[in-house]
Amino acid sequence: MRLLASIGLLCAASLWAGELPYFSVLSEDVGAWPDVLSSIGLQPEPAGMAHVFVARSGSPASVEWKARVEKGAILILEGESSLADMFGFRRGKDSVRVQSLMDVHSPKLPVVWEKGLELPVFELPEGARVFARERWTAAPMTAGLRRGAGAVLWVAAPPGERGYERFPYLLETLCDLGLEPPFRSSRLWAFFDSAYRSRVDLDYFAARWRKAGIAALHVAAWHFYESSAEGDAYLARLIEACHREGILVYAWIELPHVSEKFWEEHPEWREKTAVLQDAQLDWRKLMNLTNRDCASAVAGGVRRLIERFDWDGVNMAELYFESLEGIGNPSRFTPMNDDVRNLFRAAQGFDPIELFGARKDAPSQRAFLDFRSDLASRIEEEWLTVLESARREKPQLDLVLTHVDDRFDKGMRDAIGADVSRLLPLLDHHAFTFLIEDPATIWHLGPQRYRSIAEAYQILTTHREKLAIDLNIVDRYQNVYPTKQQTGTELFQLVHQASANFQRVALYFENSLLPPDLKLLPAAAAAVSRMERLESKTVVESAVGVGLPWKGAALVDGQRWPAADDETVWLPAGSHSVELAPPQPGPRLLRLNGELRAARAVSATTIEFSYQGAARAIAVLDRPVRRIQVDGADEAPVKAGPATLLLPRGQHVITAYTE
Repeated sequence: MRLLASIGLLCAASLWAGELPYFSVLSEDVGAWPDVLSSIGLQPEPAGMAHVFVARSGSPASVEWKARVEKGAILILEGESSLADMFGFRRGKDSVRVQSLMDVHSPKLPVVWEKGLELPVFELPEGARVFARERWTAAPMTAGLRRGAGAVLWVAAPPGERGYERFPYLLETLCDLGLEPPFRSSRLWAFFDSAYRSRVDLDYFAARWRKAGIAALHVAAWHFYESSAEGDAYLARLIEACHREGILVYAWIELPHVSEKFWEEHPEWREKTAVLQDAQLDWRKLMNLTNRDCASAVAGGVRRLIERFDWDGVNMAELYFESLEGIGNPSRFTPMNDDVRNLFRAAQGFDPIELFGARKDAPSQRAFLDFRSDLASRIEEEWLTVLESARREKPQLDLVLTHVDDRFDKGMRDAIGADVSRLLPLLDHHAFTFLIEDPATIWHLGPQRYRSIAEAYQILTTHREKLAIDLNIVDRYQNVYPTKQQTGTELFQLVHQASANFQRVALYFENSLLPPDLKLLPAAAAAVSRMERLESKTVVESAVGVGLPWKGAALVDGQRWPAADDETVWLPAGSHSVELAPPQPGPRLLRLNGELRAARAVSATTIEFSYQGAARAIAVLDRPVRRIQVDGADEAPVKAGPATLLLPRGQHVITAYTE
């Protein structure tokens, strides 16, 4: 009955309502469809307002739907129904056991269902394109076709309890059929290791990263710890290419790993495991930063590394001990160097190496684990001081500490010495971003965990604006379905939930992002709470700045708005109205890597905008800049290109005079 009533509402809907990013599930049981569609910014509304519709299994046919699709609606058909039959998706005589799929968006990626289904084989209408098939019989599992201005997508079964267990690329498929992402964000961070991008066109990749919504690249700096002509030239080109595209570049430092050469040249400073072997664990070769001579040498090298390149920030990542298995695995357990053992012996009266021999009592283990956690916190604070001294020489530097979460998985403190409760109070007196990394032990859990993590940290600090979250987009060691790595709808749900709960979201790592996901990442990262049409105005409300797809000139809150490119109008945080405007002369702010606060067109050659940021900002205009004023005072423009400005960190008002 609800479906029949919805059809009536469709006829009464205004034409412009269909253009808004609204969806409606035409059933009392909506299933996981809201989780799927909202992950890229679509919003649930009654059927009379919607543009995207989901008709679940058993939905009745109605001739109204053909006309609605012809006029631009996107209709998703789930399984068998008379409505699906009306569009030509008809159940055949055969059936197939479905356990694995092949999807055209990533044909080589194994898509495996945890629970197989016996499904009928469907006949498809003429002109339908098959997007996913059962791997062995090639029976169609998802298919679609364009009809007039709209489209129809058919799926053989519900998407699963969470929305991504069966068809990871439903949203990419909808985009192939004409759906446009409703919002865009340009606030993502991504980790980058040049070992995976050594011989590539850096200008091409910088442009691709920018289109994927990446605002900052955290570059594996250990490859460049020692100077070399080839390495230095490569990194300088990478930074220049990123700056031209408006992307910040951070030095990603992974102490106590320093560099391959440092490891080879200083065997006397190598960290030791509990079996007293050199601590070469996975790819990291760990040094003993408790040793004062080693720490001093590394600090000098880090300062030189920061001085040699035009970094925008420094990320001190994962500065604690091994391993995830904790004291139960002596071959990976650190630190067991002589300096640490002597410090502990002086404090507690016994050598901690005895914990792996005859001394296995719980109080002794607890004494060392607490000592180890305290040592990790002191080393982290010491290195924060080192980075702050570097910032005195380079005031534009932003500082980041990447630290594994020990609130959601409370075993992390004993496993690796990480204790966020010791570090978070530093936010009261130091300017840095605390980037929370969820540990590998919980990578298999769903997107809602980011809300739980955020709630846990709100208890520990009032500086919510300084908290960020790191998403590890990698093959997981757990048995996970339908893909080992997060991709498609699962990835978009992760990014969307993380963006809704944290000011900044980082992705590990740039090379692991699969090509089909890049187009929708900016939409998944957008945090829009409301969008509606009020007469000629579109009202958008967001917790952070957002991009609204837009063609032509715009008025924002009734004023000429110059912060826009040819496809997007960029809005500050809050609630803002946007409406069409006559063509406007004057310069435009195409992109701003910073938190846009306000913008206005001053004259045919002058633009003014304000921003705030923990790092310096990069502004890309549509024409060359002659001179600028920062907070009303003339300053020589620092350029990364004729129309690209490097601007100071903090909160500032910029007046740019263009040619």
